[in-house]
Parts: sequence; C-alpha cells; structure tokens
Amino acid sequence: MKKVLHPANERGYNDIGWLKANFSFSFAGYYDPAKVHFGALRVLNDDYIAPAMGFGMHPHDNMEIITVVSKGALEHKDSMGNVGIIKAGEVQIMSAGTGIMHSEYNPSKTEETNSFQIWIFPKENNIKPRYDQKSFTGAMVQNELTTLIDGEKSENTLWINQDSRLSMGNFDAGKQIDYKMQYPNSGAYVFVIDGSVEVEGTTLNKRDATGISDTETFSIHTTTAATILIIEVPMF
Repeated sequence: MKKVLHPANERGYNDIGWLKANFSFSFAGYYDPAKVHFGALRVLNDDYIAPAMGFGMHPHDNMEIITVVSKGALEHKDSMGNVGIIKAGEVQIMSAGTGIMHSEYNPSKTEETNSFQIWIFPKENNIKPRYDQKSFTGAMVQNELTTLIDGEKSENTLWINQDSRLSMGNFDAGKQIDYKMQYPNSGAYVFVIDGSVEVEGTTLNKRDATGISDTETFSIHTTTAATILIIEVPMF
C-alpha cells in the first residue's frame, strides 16, 4: 500500500475578495511539482464564493468536471443551452469533450456558497459534450457511503466518462468504513470535509486528505462525527 498525505494547511490558496479558493493540486497561480495530480484526479478546489458573484463564461475541453455544492447554491449556464440552479446536496457533472463554455454564479444576495470542483481526466477524448445534475439529499443514509458518480451507468448515480467512482457519507464517531476499489489499477483520494478520521493509521482532520494506491482495500475509522468524500480514479 502506498499513501500520500495532503494536509489542509499545505493546500494552495488564493483570495481575490469575492472568491476564496483552496487548491489540493496545482492550479492557476499555485504550483507544486509534488501535487500536480493523483492518478486521473487533476483538480480538487474548495471554493467560497461571495453573494451575487461568480465565474463568467469560460471554456473547457476533454475534462470530466464535477461540482458538489456543500453550502448555498450555484447558478449554471452553458453553451449547450443548459440553465439551472445547483443547491446544497446536489451534484453536477460536465463532460467537456470537444469543448464547452459555461458560467457559475452564486444566485443569493446574502449567502456565501461553498462548493467543491473536481476535474478528472477522461477515459475517451473528444466525446460530445454533455451535462447532468442530480439531487442526493434523499439518498444519503447516515453511517453509509453513497455513490454519487460512477463509470458504470445507473439510474441511481451520475455517469462519468472514466473508470472512476465518487462516494460521500456522513458518519457518527466510532464507525469503521471498509472500502474496496471498484476498478482495477485504481487509487482512492480520501478527503475529509468535516470531522476527524484515521485512514490506515494516518490521522486526518477537517479538509485533510490522503491518496491511497497499490491496494484493493483500506479502512477508515471515524474519531469524531465526520463527512467523508472518496474519489476513486485510475492510477495510469
């Protein structure tokens, strides 16, 4: 088993007033040669967006882009004609493929938005761009992992153009989560949204992360109530 530790206080950080962004991997003006990607996982940004502010129209291509809203909401518009609001508890997927333009704004005039943006390298390049969105508010069961996104198509999850799986769960203190890799030659990036856990003997607190590879299984023990995000990706 291989493990890499990414403490929260060692992430990249950028504060431009309306946007306070934390970068788990090299992004924009932040560069760390040891943190360019974890397997196919290229970006995990922890963004705080001020009321009535956001990102104007900008392009993407050949990237699987996932947005998980933790607090507040985001208004999405794109060049395919999609317009909608992503609320806390909802997840959005964009397969940028041959190219897409989109914008994201905090529609509230009073409430800050906190969202996680995740980029994963695609399995197949230059596919037709696609967009999807799903609420998981009613699907989350306390002390269980819920699969949000998968490389296998299912009515219960969002599909991604990669052999990847994204799972999340809320757990009480003193729980054990035994995770089994769903795809061969995969690794798992464990990101603690809130609380404290131990992953194979490594202590992680709020916003800490660890990447685990060269194993088919691993265990997480919650030392406090915790919210955990697991991103399984190919390790190339």
